[in-house]
Amino acid sequence: MKKHIPNFLTCCNAFVGAISIVFALKGFLETAALLIVCAAIFDFLDGFAARKLNVHSIIGADLDSQSDIVSFGVAPAAILYMWLDFCFDNLQPELQFFPLTLLPYFAFIIVPFSAYRLAKFNNDKRQQFVFFGLPTPANAFFIAFLPFAANKLPLLDNFWVLMGLTLVFSILLVTEIPMFSLKFSNYNFKKNLIRYIFLIFSAILLSAFQLAAFPIIILLYILISLVQYGLTKILHQ
Repeated sequence: MKKHIPNFLTCCNAFVGAISIVFALKGFLETAALLIVCAAIFDFLDGFAARKLNVHSIIGADLDSQSDIVSFGVAPAAILYMWLDFCFDNLQPELQFFPLTLLPYFAFIIVPFSAYRLAKFNNDKRQQFVFFGLPTPANAFFIAFLPFAANKLPLLDNFWVLMGLTLVFSILLVTEIPMFSLKFSNYNFKKNLIRYIFLIFSAILLSAFQLAAFPIIILLYILISLVQYGLTKILHQ
């Protein structure tokens, strides 16, 4: 029985992600974004359960990736599509003509990039405690909470800025830039200093900005990863 627990949790991830898509397309963006957070919790729990129960499923990795495409690919893309569509309606009337009216669909470019990222992860043995490219959950958090961050950063309700961010973050998914993982092999403070610093600052940002904090937290994650990467290259020259 216990061997099915991780896969059950993975299926919960996919189920919650699918519901997020429905809420997004009905315009309930906050609920849709929070459901992505719930999906991420299930995504964490399935791996945690597999390690603690010492069970491994042949289909586990594939099922996990397929669920992640739903929750961290299609769901955030649906939220972004709705937000882009709203921002497009606020553009000058002279720009609102076919084929420009199709531009909000550009949000769904996130889906194939996320799928490629997940396939790459499944076949890359280097990515146990370090990621190469932005992890799909991190990208999903950034994208899904952009509408709420726009309340603090008005630039994020600019249609053209959002289009640019969509392209940049899609590319970040498949880059070879190393980014630190939040997986702890032990809890030694010195050995996990970067992880602890990131978690402390994330908690502060969440306390200060609530839902609007998620895009800022992901930008912080990318910045810390880039600084770490740069310092590592300098020290090894």
